[in-house]
Amino acid sequence: MQASYMTQWILPLALFSIMLGVGMTLERSHFVRLWQQPRALLAGVAGQLLVLPLLGLMVLSWVSLPPALAVGMMILTFAPGGATSNMLTLLARGDTALSISLTAVTSFITPFTLPVLTLWALQYQGLGADIGRFPVLPTIAKVVLVTLVPVMVGMTIAAWRPQLCKRMLKPVKIGALVFMILIVTAIVRANWDGLPSMLAQVGPVALALSCLALAFGYGLAWLSGVCHEQRITLAIEVGIQNAGTALLVTGGLLQNAEMSASALIYGVLMQLPAAMILLARNRSVWMRPLRAQQG
Repeated sequence: MQASYMTQWILPLALFSIMLGVGMTLERSHFVRLWQQPRALLAGVAGQLLVLPLLGLMVLSWVSLPPALAVGMMILTFAPGGATSNMLTLLARGDTALSISLTAVTSFITPFTLPVLTLWALQYQGLGADIGRFPVLPTIAKVVLVTLVPVMVGMTIAAWRPQLCKRMLKPVKIGALVFMILIVTAIVRANWDGLPSMLAQVGPVALALSCLALAFGYGLAWLSGVCHEQRITLAIEVGIQNAGTALLVTGGLLQNAEMSASALIYGVLMQLPAAMILLARNRSVWMRPLRAQQG
């Protein structure tokens, strides 16, 4: 199967499935939290949409990456986390309702901010050829169609047909996973020869940026005066991004294999610092059976 077919058809379908599943988990109550806990939500939105892109710009100004690789990383910082960050928050025993509420809010904002910020990143890195292939308004329309529309459809199904939603949710998640595996395989194959070099260049930068993002997310939550569970949640929400949305832009719209590889490498490595949080948060739970045996 050709890479162009994968990025033009399979990738949008994969992202549509992912965002449909996200929409099926959203409820009206998640938006009500805007009024009930404004500090946590505002801190989370600021961390995802402002702090992380600024951190990405700062880190990339310290290193010398090829423009395409740098843009791929920046595009991922413009795409706040969705289903992955929700799952990690649950496993880390954070505030899952806050995590899902943030997903609800950013799902309605990102389709409009992501294309504009991507155009700026291309201009900043001097990639004039790619700028010509990236008209902002049509791109906004495509991102809305593939990300915002399925969220709204999922929410509608959940509200009007909750039993149907429960039956659909598992097949939708499985389909999205299969599609994303196909996409990742296609990106790896397209960059196979240069992948070790890209990994050596992007890997340390991605790890540094993800660690900084987690730390800044936690710090922002601490300054906001929220509880510890919500600090954990905001650390994960700022540190974990939506690789599927980033790949839609780099692969499906810009059709740049290097950018996609950079976003993919970051998308994989950002899981490592988050895994450390999971280990720390669940250490007492996992140690309990051992202590019982010793007792």
